[in-house]
Amino acid sequence: MNILDEPLFPVRWLPGTDYHPAGGPARVGLLDLLLHSHEIEGLAVADAPAHAALLRVLYALTARVTGLDEAKEGPDDWLLMREEVLAEERLPQKAIESYFARYRERFFLFAPEPGGRPWMQDPRLRDQCDAASTAGVNKLVVTRPAGNNHSWFRHASDARPDSATASEAVLNLLTWHYYGPSGRCSAREVNGATSASAKAGPLRTSLSYHPEGDTLFETLLAGLVPPAREVDAERDLCPWEWEELPDPDGPPPAVVGPCSRLTAGSMHALLLVPDPDEGDRVRDAFITWAYRSGRGTRPDDDYLIWQVSKQSNTYPRPADFRRALWRDLDALLLIDPPGVAQPRRPTVFEWAVEVSPNLRVRALGFEQDGQAKDTQFVDAVTPPVLGFVERRSARTQPAVGRLRALGERFGGRLDRALRRAWRAYVDDPKDAAQAWIEEGAARYWPAAERVFWDRFALLDRTGTALDGGLDTAAARASFLQLAIRSFDDVTASVAGTQRGAKAVEEARIELFGDRRSKPAGRDAA
Repeated sequence: MNILDEPLFPVRWLPGTDYHPAGGPARVGLLDLLLHSHEIEGLAVADAPAHAALLRVLYALTARVTGLDEAKEGPDDWLLMREEVLAEERLPQKAIESYFARYRERFFLFAPEPGGRPWMQDPRLRDQCDAASTAGVNKLVVTRPAGNNHSWFRHASDARPDSATASEAVLNLLTWHYYGPSGRCSAREVNGATSASAKAGPLRTSLSYHPEGDTLFETLLAGLVPPAREVDAERDLCPWEWEELPDPDGPPPAVVGPCSRLTAGSMHALLLVPDPDEGDRVRDAFITWAYRSGRGTRPDDDYLIWQVSKQSNTYPRPADFRRALWRDLDALLLIDPPGVAQPRRPTVFEWAVEVSPNLRVRALGFEQDGQAKDTQFVDAVTPPVLGFVERRSARTQPAVGRLRALGERFGGRLDRALRRAWRAYVDDPKDAAQAWIEEGAARYWPAAERVFWDRFALLDRTGTALDGGLDTAAARASFLQLAIRSFDDVTASVAGTQRGAKAVEEARIELFGDRRSKPAGRDAA
């Protein structure tokens, strides 16, 4: 089974194309994914981490087949090369077919013969791991419960696990390579020494941001970043291009350019075991460590917001399913966004706007801890926003930042007001007031997102308005009214009692940001 030809990757076709399905997402092989990228609206991968991982693989393949994997003449020449590809309105067919013909044997999902190298897998695990202690297919598929964990998405049993489809298996294979946990794993014996501890995957806990166009073709070109002048494509290899598999006893292969950075950062080794009765399904999997020693630092990534901790350590902004994407917008558009964490926007957005000013931003991630706890996928998309990237419209950017800050300000004030009201009501200054805080957030933030995008649509797109077109007073009033409404709704259950009314009215002042005087009425702005 070769992933170049097998329909494993779900897509949405553009309406009006010959391939547009009558209903439901179609699936295509990797070859058709690139050959028809100009006719595909986008990927239809349901699991956000698998979507993010697959995009990185496709970016690397796109760079290879277009020659955009090097920039020896500098970024300006690279941009001209990308413009030429854009003008063709499709990826080069001959280059795609030539590349995949060269590496076809490396794209089998299962090794076709002894000594073969299945795609993104390590066949040595059959001999180096205990066949009686495999990870199991339930461990491979991250949405299934494994071991004694509770069932959330579906019921599953380790005693009688359902085999996984090839499509499920390949997407979860990618998820493990990029988001796999650190800590205990299956034992692997190499050169007489056995270990059972893995390092975390390169995207573990993080949220990545991707420019998204009207077609997959636009999305893939917008997702490329000019390599440094010194990058040599012959040395900057993807795992399926390696002549030999790396030594597990040695350090991980060096990341020397965009292709290795996009595809070769995994700290896990996997091997899929096909179902003997159904050759297109996966019955089991080996999952273990890839290298005894980890990387000294987390590899840089062009799709993450990097920020600085209080200890002056740089780390990527983590995925948080409770945080709406608009709250990160100024960190995506501004060169020097505000904030004590000193956020640095993803490098990709410095170059994506050259593809189209109408690109959207898609955020993909997995809220998890550094080890085994997985919480929830994160998948969100904005309207077209990259026309506002700072170097294109410098006057608009402070307006975007102020608009986002206003929404954050009144969300924070609502949080403080609810905590104060609850603590006064229960007469416990240390109570976390979690129930009220969560209800208030659930009421405020979705409504604040609608206000944000409504106001964002009114911002100046010409770069001529000194204030960026933002009506600050009107925006402030809108967010304040949302905070007041949310506060009243949450506290309504106790406001009818004397004690509750006193606690609520004394806490209301927090919504206005002035603790010295109480506003005249409930609806004061």
